[in-house]
Amino acid sequence: MSQGKPRRPQAAEQEVPVKYGDIFNVSDELADKPVKPEDASMMQTAESTIFGKTKKGGPASAMQSAANQNERAGLVGHHDVTDIAGEQGVSVTEIDVPGSRIITEAVGGQVVGQYVEPTPVAPTVAAVGAVQQGSITIGEALEATSQTASDKPVDQSDAAAIQAAEVRATGSNIIIPGGLAASAQSAAAHNESVYRYEDKIKLGAVLTGATRKLAADKAATRQDAEGVVSAELRNNPNVAMHPGGVAASVVAAARLNENIR
Repeated sequence: MSQGKPRRPQAAEQEVPVKYGDIFNVSDELADKPVKPEDASMMQTAESTIFGKTKKGGPASAMQSAANQNERAGLVGHHDVTDIAGEQGVSVTEIDVPGSRIITEAVGGQVVGQYVEPTPVAPTVAAVGAVQQGSITIGEALEATSQTASDKPVDQSDAAAIQAAEVRATGSNIIIPGGLAASAQSAAAHNESVYRYEDKIKLGAVLTGATRKLAADKAATRQDAEGVVSAELRNNPNVAMHPGGVAASVVAAARLNENIR
């Protein structure tokens, strides 16, 4: 679960502004937007709220460096703000899981950074059943996705990954009517027929309360993660995982579970 390797910023002397797509793995309109000083300031404030300071080498730092370069080149003003950041905001959110917390940073709903930080956890006793106390289940990983990629419109790669996750969690290849996989497939089909972003069904709507919607659940394992990743990649034209998406969340859960053992 990482923000991906940033591309090299354009040199200021070329009088081409450093854009979000130059430093983060983002897409659509945001990728073509120049990074502006007020964007960086908002992210610094958000990071300070969570971390108590600006994270060294984090998104706020990268944004500040890009904004400074753009300002020195005379391509943006000191108080300029990108319309996407200004209207949709920037955010730093955290999800607590046993022994760790998942921190996600986003601009306009697109993930620009994601970290897993260890936290102290009290010793627990193994529970009776398939899930051991302290382990993160597949359902919990899907619920985490409902926050880390809540505004992402559901597409076929998401639907395939959710179906693979449901199969792994329940141990059944049957798609349950009204279940997560069925809802995701319906959402993906709907989104292919509409054009406006606001009319599309988002991952947050499908995956909120995922654990309650699963007929059964289990701790996420490396094998589960591999199956979900494979499904997402096979159905993505770019053969890439979405940052903070379904596959990335299950991978993170599996890694955390391996560290608990």
